[in-house]
Amino acid sequence: MKKLCQIRRSVTLHTISRSNWCYTFNKSTADMEDPLQLKENGNECFQNKDYDKAIECYTKAIQLTKDKKVLAVLYRNRAACHLKKENYVPAASDASKAIDVDASDIKALYRRSQALEKLGKLDQAFKDVQRCATMEPNNKTFQETLRRLNHDIQEKLKIQFSTDSRVERMFEILLDENIDKERKEKAANNLIVLAREDAGAERIFANNGLNLLMQLIDTKMPEMMIAAIRTLSGMSSRHKSRAIAVLHFMGLNKICSLMALDNEDIALATSSFFQTILDNFEGVDSKEHRGKDEALVLDTSKDVKMIIRHLLEMLTLKNVSGHGRDQALNLLIRNVPRKDLDIKDNTKSLDTIDIGLKKILEVGGQFPELPNCLPLTDNTCLTASILLNKLYDDLRCDEERATFRKICEEYITSKFDPKDMEKNLHAIQCVSALLQGPFDVGNSILAMQGVMEMMVALCGSEREIDQMVAIEAINHAASKASRANFIISNGITLLKDMYKKSTNDKIKIRALVGLCKLGSAGGTDYSLRQFSEGSTEKLAKQCRKWLCNQNIDIRTRKWAIEGMAYLTLDADVKDDFVEDEPAMQAMFELSKSADKTILYAVASILVNCTNSYDVKEKIPELVELAKLSKQHVPEDHPKDKKDFVMMRVKRLIKVGVVSALAVMLKADSAILTDQTKELMARVFLALVEDVRDRGKVVAQGGGKTLLPLALHGTDIGKIKASHALAKIAAISDPEIAFPGERIYEVVRPLVSLLNTERDGIQNYEALMSLTNLSAKSEKLRQKIIKEKALPEIECYMFEEHDQIRQAATECMCNMVVCKDVQERFVAEGNDRMKLLVLLCGEDDVKVQMAAAGAVAMLTASRKELCHKLTRVTAQWLEILQRLCIHDNVEIQHRGLVIVFNLMEADKEIGKKLIESEMLEILTVISKLENNVKHQECINVARECLTKAMDYSLIKPTS
Repeated sequence: MKKLCQIRRSVTLHTISRSNWCYTFNKSTADMEDPLQLKENGNECFQNKDYDKAIECYTKAIQLTKDKKVLAVLYRNRAACHLKKENYVPAASDASKAIDVDASDIKALYRRSQALEKLGKLDQAFKDVQRCATMEPNNKTFQETLRRLNHDIQEKLKIQFSTDSRVERMFEILLDENIDKERKEKAANNLIVLAREDAGAERIFANNGLNLLMQLIDTKMPEMMIAAIRTLSGMSSRHKSRAIAVLHFMGLNKICSLMALDNEDIALATSSFFQTILDNFEGVDSKEHRGKDEALVLDTSKDVKMIIRHLLEMLTLKNVSGHGRDQALNLLIRNVPRKDLDIKDNTKSLDTIDIGLKKILEVGGQFPELPNCLPLTDNTCLTASILLNKLYDDLRCDEERATFRKICEEYITSKFDPKDMEKNLHAIQCVSALLQGPFDVGNSILAMQGVMEMMVALCGSEREIDQMVAIEAINHAASKASRANFIISNGITLLKDMYKKSTNDKIKIRALVGLCKLGSAGGTDYSLRQFSEGSTEKLAKQCRKWLCNQNIDIRTRKWAIEGMAYLTLDADVKDDFVEDEPAMQAMFELSKSADKTILYAVASILVNCTNSYDVKEKIPELVELAKLSKQHVPEDHPKDKKDFVMMRVKRLIKVGVVSALAVMLKADSAILTDQTKELMARVFLALVEDVRDRGKVVAQGGGKTLLPLALHGTDIGKIKASHALAKIAAISDPEIAFPGERIYEVVRPLVSLLNTERDGIQNYEALMSLTNLSAKSEKLRQKIIKEKALPEIECYMFEEHDQIRQAATECMCNMVVCKDVQERFVAEGNDRMKLLVLLCGEDDVKVQMAAAGAVAMLTASRKELCHKLTRVTAQWLEILQRLCIHDNVEIQHRGLVIVFNLMEADKEIGKKLIESEMLEILTVISKLENNVKHQECINVARECLTKAMDYSLIKPTS
């Protein structure tokens, strides 16, 4: 019936408008000035499909009317006319004008959507229809249009971002000589990004991409070559079969020839490409495959062996650049030794020793000043030593180690030739390489007949190069004085003579370093000074002088740093050094140079200056016992006391040590060993010891630098770096100290400190920093949960140590805001709620406050927990009363909030509270005079009494 009335009404209106139209055309021209009549005329024209006439009427009406609502209708109607005439731009414009007047005009929105769709602006059209569907969710036309537009948008995106067309276009740009450099660089970067996506890599591969990339490489233009190599690397990532295809298409000879070029960036890009392939073959960088792909097993062991063989062959080829040789060594270091010594198979190391140990020794035995030296960088020889050490450490039994030693001995002795001095120098330099790597092997070769005699003969030579090679070998032998008795007994006199007699600074500085090393055999023991009073300071002064001398070459100046690394074990030297700002800056500048062999020595100096090395705790009773039994008791230098150390730390921060460490850590080289990272972590921990210095460390980039140290390196290094992060995060604003996504990376290192094997101070500061983080955002709380920190936090809430228990409870107070944590409290069969209630009754004010805050939030969020609270312990009411009469206003307020939450949750709980002494407590508090300090407590107490009156548990008095 209702529908019939609507039909009749519409017919009546149509009849009236029709008659009005007939009437209007019989009127005079003056009547045409009426905008409403013009609108009606336009409507009639539209119905008769005379769209031009309708547009004319609407346009005149728009010019005449000032009524905004009428204007909106006129624009909307004119938009409909333009749609019929397929004039989509004015249609969209008129509809927009109507929407400006009335944002909820559903007809205007739909018409603009139609116009925008025809103009190809599908995303904007979709938004308009979406708004229409929101206002009329049951309108089938809108729903159907939404589905259609969504489908069209997806299709358009596929066409617009068609990988095939993009790939083709990018290659056209890259191979066109007439296109400018900027466009080519942009196309190259786009190609690299595309190759990193699986679909993009597949399309490049399928569309003759490998041949086109080879054309880019053949242009010999470094930028194009690097782009092509990085694209190949992206294509090989996470797809084993494609990686194999790329490797076989290019061929190992071609890839190795690219890495051999004398261009550091090309060598590095090719090394990264090799590493991607090897990671893929080892399963490190492979995606999981299902179905048919899962059944396809690709054996890559032969390919891996061939890659290692080619890398070993590169080591001794003269046409390989220094950068290429470095990258070959780095790849062997990363991929040959086992990453986990629990893995029994060390076949790769054994094969490498079998076919390549002599080649590695040949590289380690190079000396830049020799005429037939292979192309080297400053880092090549030390990188070879690191590889030798890694291979030796990877051996599993004495027999394998004996074979390693035998090959080394045979190689070195075969080089001794009385008629060929160059071969003798090479042999002694090989000994140096072993002393910097597998020290025991080098030390045993030193003791062989003829080796020391050769070194003595070289020291007595008139040629500078002979003396340098010999003295460097002696220095390396003296690095581990406790295991170099042979050098200590035979080398000191030799070094002293060379230092006194030589007029060449290069020789003098090397002799001085040897003396420094042997003179520091006593370590930090003040009573075991090797030199007479003041001699160490004089040696250090001379080292600092050479260090600051810009006229001396870098390779010689770095030996001054080697000397300081040993001399700074003496506290007098430390104090003088940190006060010598030019010397400190010279050291930092050298640490930023291309020569990375200096990193360990710089880190050692900083560890010595900050006293961040491990010191055994002295137990007074044991010290007295040792003295009585006439045993040696190490003595501390007076300047190694805490006050002196703190002054040195502040001085280091002032001269920019944090920035220098940040640059050192960026070194992409095997020379940045885990041991060096550990030293850097120790330094950072010392730098943030004083709360007042932490802001300066953060300002210089300390937070950013600490993260990789906390995630990678030795176990001790990671713990030290994590502890430093905890110290920063505990008192700083985490969003400033660790901006952006970095703030989420901090959580894992902090959680690693929540371990019973860690110190109490590490546990405490980790909990404090997690408390700080958990107060920031829900996303951070979720990250803490994801890292499985909750069980550890709960465990520390039982800790007997007051501060640790307090920190854990405060952390939990922040975490209970999270719904996932609340669910853990709601779950049956756990005592989490009981623990919090009992902690509310503790005497420690801070623990009480945190526990009461947690209970207040839990009871406010979940009614189930209100009921649970009354069942967990018989003392709950007594504890609650103690909170409500507490002297501390904050604790009292939290207690009253808990009472209110309980009363609001259930009338029966409210009845129990009112029947107890709680009524008297609430009454007394509610009657207090209004004041700022207690106002919140007074208000909550009054709300509790109001709730009791609502339940009719009490009645108001007059």
